[in-house]
Amino acid sequence: MLTDLYTLGGPNSSVTWNVKNTAGIIVGISQTATTPEPNGENWSSAAFYSTPNNVGYINFGFVWQQGQMRGLPPFPGGNNGFATGANNLGQVVGWAENGVHDSTCCCTQVLQFRPAVWTLGPPDQIHDLPLIPGDTSGAATAINDSGQIVGISGICDQAVGRHTARHAVLWENGKVTDLGTFPATWWNTPTAINQHGDIVGFAGDPAFVEGEVLHAFMWTRENGIRPLKPLKKRTPKHVHSEAYGINERRQVVGVSCNADQVDCRAVVWDHGAYPTDLNDLKGGYSAFLANAKDINDKGEITGRAVDPTTGALIAYLAVSVDNN
Repeated sequence: MLTDLYTLGGPNSSVTWNVKNTAGIIVGISQTATTPEPNGENWSSAAFYSTPNNVGYINFGFVWQQGQMRGLPPFPGGNNGFATGANNLGQVVGWAENGVHDSTCCCTQVLQFRPAVWTLGPPDQIHDLPLIPGDTSGAATAINDSGQIVGISGICDQAVGRHTARHAVLWENGKVTDLGTFPATWWNTPTAINQHGDIVGFAGDPAFVEGEVLHAFMWTRENGIRPLKPLKKRTPKHVHSEAYGINERRQVVGVSCNADQVDCRAVVWDHGAYPTDLNDLKGGYSAFLANAKDINDKGEITGRAVDPTTGALIAYLAVSVDNN
């Protein structure tokens, strides 16, 4: 059964990142009702709203609990926020503006933003997370039940990554740790962390224009960073990959694409550097599996598919035959 989460009064809302908890807490971003964005910012939202009315409003991160949505406050002086993940302890992570005008902001962005943790109330309370020394802005993207948080640290830039993701980072016990030296200084973005503290995400490639080609990675405490490669022997050749979800068995899901991202396929990395195309495992299911967004400990996978007749985007759940 589908449930409409509605909005905070504006025309759009979105649950953009994987929200992994069993407490029924859903978080995301929503446009507010009547207050215009005072600085003319697109914020982080324009890329995630599908309707034409995707800019011009203040956006709050939201939490949905027990059938109700409420907005999460930004830092003092800021206007906008974005919520990405929640754990079973009532902690929500994301990013929010702090009211500081920053010359490193790009495009429509004007104000700095910081990695945020909201402790759910009432009242809901926000506090920030430290950045890598010398950085000015950042974002938290996922949290586990141990309170380990992953995200990015860098400059203000666009408020959607790029040079804000100069560093991929882990926060533990209030301290920030750089996950290592990545080849490029852009788009180094953790997307998920499991209960063991294993981290997956994607990183930039210095051989390409910023953001054109990304590479999936896994980080573990014992081995550090290792690449998760795209599909082999594809025409056109696949060079781009992104990892979105990981379970406790270190099975990872995401997407593999060619350079211009016309041919993109849902994939699973199962204890190996090279992935498997989920379209090779779908049996008689007619839709094309375009990406895989998350995987649970049973190996059940969710993602986005394309209806071959209408071209419509549809959600799917892939269940292993071993689980039947």
